[in-house]
Parts: sequence; C-alpha cells; structure tokens
Amino acid sequence: MPTDHRREILRLAVPAFLALVAEPLFLLADSAIVGHLGTASLAGLGVASAVLLTAANIFVFLAYGTTAVVARRTGAHDEKGALAAGIDGMWLALLLGLVATAVLVAFAQPLIELFGASDAAVTEAVIYLRISAFGIPAMLLVLAAMGVLRGLQDTRTPMVAAIAGFAANGVLSFVLVHPVGLGIAGAAWGTVIAQLGMALALGGVVVRGARRLGVSLTLHGRGVLSAAGDGIPLLIRTLALRAVLLVTTWVAAGLGEPQLAAHQVAMTVWTALAFALDALAIAGQAITGKALGAGDVRGVRLATATMVRWGVWFGVILTVLIVALHRVIPLGFSSDPQVQAALAAALLIVAAGQPVAGVAFVLDGVLIGAGDARWLALAQIGFLLAYLPMIWLLQASGVTGTTGLVWLWVAFGLFMAIRAAGLHWRARGDDWLVTGATR
Repeated sequence: MPTDHRREILRLAVPAFLALVAEPLFLLADSAIVGHLGTASLAGLGVASAVLLTAANIFVFLAYGTTAVVARRTGAHDEKGALAAGIDGMWLALLLGLVATAVLVAFAQPLIELFGASDAAVTEAVIYLRISAFGIPAMLLVLAAMGVLRGLQDTRTPMVAAIAGFAANGVLSFVLVHPVGLGIAGAAWGTVIAQLGMALALGGVVVRGARRLGVSLTLHGRGVLSAAGDGIPLLIRTLALRAVLLVTTWVAAGLGEPQLAAHQVAMTVWTALAFALDALAIAGQAITGKALGAGDVRGVRLATATMVRWGVWFGVILTVLIVALHRVIPLGFSSDPQVQAALAAALLIVAAGQPVAGVAFVLDGVLIGAGDARWLALAQIGFLLAYLPMIWLLQASGVTGTTGLVWLWVAFGLFMAIRAAGLHWRARGDDWLVTGATR
C-alpha cells in the first residue's frame, strides 16, 4: 500500500460517508413527515421500520460479501472475474427480494402484532409495511450494485445515486402524505419509487461495465448458488445483529406508546450515526480486500490502525454534536411533550456510545473485507447471547416510561462495547490475514 494511505482512505470514505448518511435519511424524512400525523402514526412507523429494515438488512451480505470478493479479484488484477461475481450477486439480490416481498405482504399483520403495540399503531404499521415491501427487490439490487462498485474502488457513483434518491424520497413522501393526503401510505410509496430509481441507475452502471469486458449478463445457477453459499456466514452475522435490534424494539413497545415513538426516532438517529461511522468501514472493506488480494499484509495493518483512530475521533465529534442538539432534535419529530422528553433523554445515551461504535464499525468492515465471515458469524451470536441477560434484567425490574427507555439504551450501549472489544481482540491476531484472489 502506498505511503499516502490516508489519502486513499479519504478518497473512498468521504463519498461513502455522503452515500451512507443519505440512506438512513430515507427513514428520517419519513419520521419527520409522518410524526406530524400523530403519535400513533410515528409509533407505527417505528414498528414497521424495524420489520422492514430486518427484511432488507439480513441480506446486507449482498453488499458486504460482494465488496470483499470483487475487491480481492481487483487487487489480483482480475477485473473480468470481479464483475462476473458482481453480476451473480445482483441476480441473487433480485431473487431474494422477490421472495421477501411475497412473505412480508402475506404476513404483515402477524409480524407487526408480535411487537405488542397499540391497535392504532398496528393499523398504521401494517399499511406502511405492506406498501414498502414492494420496494425490497430494488433495495437489495441497490445493495448488490453498491457492493460491486465499492469493490472496484468506486464509492463516488453510489454517493451520487444515494443523494439523488434521498432528495426524490423527501419530495415524494411529503407531497403524497400531505398535499395528496395519502397519510402514512404516501411515505411508503415515496420510498418505494425512490428505491426503484436508485436500482435502475446503479444497476445500469454495473451492466455497462460488464458489457465492456464481455461478461455474461444471464442468470447462471452455479454462480448464484456460489454467491449465496459465500454469503451464509454474513447472513448469520447479520441475523444475530438484527435480533439485537428487534429485541430492543420489542422491549421499547412495552414501555408505553410515547416511549415507543421516542425509541423509533432515537433508533433512527442511531442508525444515521452508524451509517456515518460506517463510511470508514466501507473504506476498510474495499482497501482490505484489494490489499490482501495483492498480498500486502503490512498495508492492511497500517490502514486498519489509521481507520480505528479516525473512527474514535469521528465518534467523539458525533457525541458533542448530539449532546448539543439533544433537546432540539425532538422538536422536529413530534409535538407530544412526553415523546420529546423521552427522546431527549435517550439521545444523551446514544451520544455517549459513539466513540465505541466507531471502533466496532471500523473493525467489522476490515474483517468483512478480509473475508473473515465465519468468525464474524460466531462472534455476533456470542454478542447477542451476552445482551439477552441485560434485557431480561430490565424486563424483570418492571421499569417503564422514560426511565425504562433510558436503561434500555444503556443496555444497548453495553452491547456495543462488548462487540467492539471482541472485534479488537480478533483484529490483533493474524488468522484473518489471508492473501490471494480468493480466501
């Protein structure tokens, strides 16, 4: 790796930062727009978003796994093989998206009812989930295409697509919710349309690159099955992580409707911050995969140390920012004083955990880029098992209201600390530093 590795990190991380921040802004925009429909609508959005993001994010390996494979082959100077793997990943994304859509449309009601929210919140959540489910194939295609482009060391194109998609989503959701009067359904349709536009744009870039090198665009069963098999460990890792987030939302649903609404916004803010910090993780995936493909272990170590330091300092900056705005942010999402008070308290805990989150996200990205998916799967299951006793103690205490929400976020912060410590231990060793075009 060249001595100006910091410049390489910035070249990849800055566009990735802008793209990743734009993604959760889909939900932030919906939260702000829907929040003024009433507390039940905002609470319903919170439950539906938890299910929808789980359905989409369990397939995040379509981006992460594809980035690692494509980056390794790029580092080994096999661009044609890199694009062929990317096309297989996009076909897998489309097939999985169609299945996920069918499941969510059919089982929206029972899935939402699992959270134990109020009847009014359940009604709103089911409407939002059933419509949003039609955007999942496009959402997964976006993940796969972004993975291909990042593996090719291009984070600028995903940035442009994400920013354009966010802008379109914000305008469409506002118009459809308020002037047109579709309510929460309008927010869902706005997001679906924006996701479709992003999928067409990013997919078109990958397809043009494949055609230029003579890579077949047809569906190859063996290639798709190989992509699916390679993604299973990352799928397990993601399922365990989503289980943590779902359990957290389930507990929040029992604290009261204002607290559930506050939790929805707090989790959306946390997700936005996570995506911001994940910019370094994206750079870590691309740089690690390419460097190991070229056999440059020293470069990987050097870049990892730099990105971890930056992750901590970036987290500190976010902590200061959220603390300064913790009483201002709630005003943009709800006019209910109870929601505002609960959200302000939760945001202080969200802020405190950002430096630790910076370490966790960076090292997670580095290990994914190295293809260390099997260890990550087992480790994330362990992190989940460490979190469950904390949740049980909170439930057993019987605490509710804003106090319960604060303790819930304290428990979640401890989970992130355990995760960061485990990833740091793995990164200090050498077992994950496997070189070559394939792991």
